[in-house]
Amino acid sequence: MPAPIIRPALPREYDEVARVWMESWVSTGLAEASNFLLANLRARVRQEIEGGWSLFVADDSGILAAMLALHLPDRYLDQLFVAPEYQGKGVGRQLLAFTRQQLPDEIWLRCVRENEKAWRWYEREGFVHEKEEVASATGFMMKYYRWKNEETVR
Repeated sequence: MPAPIIRPALPREYDEVARVWMESWVSTGLAEASNFLLANLRARVRQEIEGGWSLFVADDSGILAAMLALHLPDRYLDQLFVAPEYQGKGVGRQLLAFTRQQLPDEIWLRCVRENEKAWRWYEREGFVHEKEEVASATGFMMKYYRWKNEETVR
């Protein structure tokens, strides 16, 4: 099976992006699926794009396998969520490689502390834990990570 194609999300796909986001977030066990959560994520996708997100999807022959939101000026990987049926199949690693092409020198991200599967994965991928602090909007304790390209440091 060929790998999904990473491409910019189209405006007509924003609701589907929110669905993938919700299903992936729910798969962590930190939330339950609901129409309320989905509506909030749908609104947030549009709000964040207006605020500077570059939004990408992993397109598997017309099925959205994952979403990736970058804030390029801040070198920030804001969201990376893989649909549950695509988890463990290399899609996250493909999106991270794409992110490193977009941000070749340095990447910042944050991850919910209770989402141990995610932050352990980022650590295996070379991200270094920088700090922890509570996110005022959600109340979650967030772990902040940074990846620096060692080749550009030299």
